[in-house]
Amino acid sequence: MFATQEWCGLSAMTLSAFVADPTNIFAPAGTPASSIFSLSMLVLGITSAIFLVVAGILTYVLIRYRSRGAGGRGEQEPPQIYGSNQIELSWTVIPILIVVMLFLATTRVIYTTEHAQRPTNALDVTVIGHQFWWEYHYPQLGVVTANELHVPVSDHAHPLPTYLTMSSADTDHSFWVPRLAGKMDVIPNKVNTMWIDPQAKGLYLGQCAQYCGVQHAKMLIRVYADTPEEFAAWIARQRQPAVDDPSVAEGRNVFMHNACISCHTIRGTVATGRFGPDLTHVGSRDTIASGSVPNNPANLRQFIDNPANLKPGALMPPMHLDSHDLDAVTAYLTTLK
Repeated sequence: MFATQEWCGLSAMTLSAFVADPTNIFAPAGTPASSIFSLSMLVLGITSAIFLVVAGILTYVLIRYRSRGAGGRGEQEPPQIYGSNQIELSWTVIPILIVVMLFLATTRVIYTTEHAQRPTNALDVTVIGHQFWWEYHYPQLGVVTANELHVPVSDHAHPLPTYLTMSSADTDHSFWVPRLAGKMDVIPNKVNTMWIDPQAKGLYLGQCAQYCGVQHAKMLIRVYADTPEEFAAWIARQRQPAVDDPSVAEGRNVFMHNACISCHTIRGTVATGRFGPDLTHVGSRDTIASGSVPNNPANLRQFIDNPANLKPGALMPPMHLDSHDLDAVTAYLTTLK
């Protein structure tokens, strides 16, 4: 009895974790993802029916004509049929009809997703893939950030989709957030577009789905669906220049007098580099290294010292700062909220 209760408890916990998984394709939270989910269920239903029919026939034949020893029914061969027009026609026409139906259903989902009417209040975000991080521009709002994409929640009564215009700065990448939409390739010298409309507030995780180098597996995607009020407040904070905190002036000076400013931007300062992520509000992000590790002083210090310790193959070089300067720069960056 106790074993049964324990098993039921574990099963319930497993099911709950499966449903709550932020990358679960069977829990769509946006219109494109819902369309893909419906199509997937149709394909799964048809292929399951085919499997059951074929497996059922094979099982029947194995049982009906199994060997039973000398003189048994298994010694008798079934009637041999040659050139049956009915059988040949059925195994030709039925698969063709199934393929045509699946083709039309898939075409309908692709067309309705890619040619959906765009509302006038839609949000535009420019997505640029880098090895191995994501850059986000909000051209309508004057905001630039990295790795953590914030978008407003959309509902059926007041649709507010976010349109992503995507390209790559180096090699092929692919933007995929399973609960929000399908996969879209991010390619150099080509612009691809897709849209998402998260229906509920929360964090939706994704992954670069195109092998792009040694750190492809840690080129993660984090999409925060905020309420309209929360999104407006986040935009207001992101528009502000970097906070000039006198208590971390030493760390600011170390940052500004090293190679950091050649790769990173901190608005309101002389740091205007474009090769690495914008750090104007890096202290407000939940993670660093494209979602690989939590953003806390210990991880930030380790990443500044030598990024390869946390993300082997990262293109950022080790800074080789002494312990004092490393602590000062870490303190400075943590204040950039």
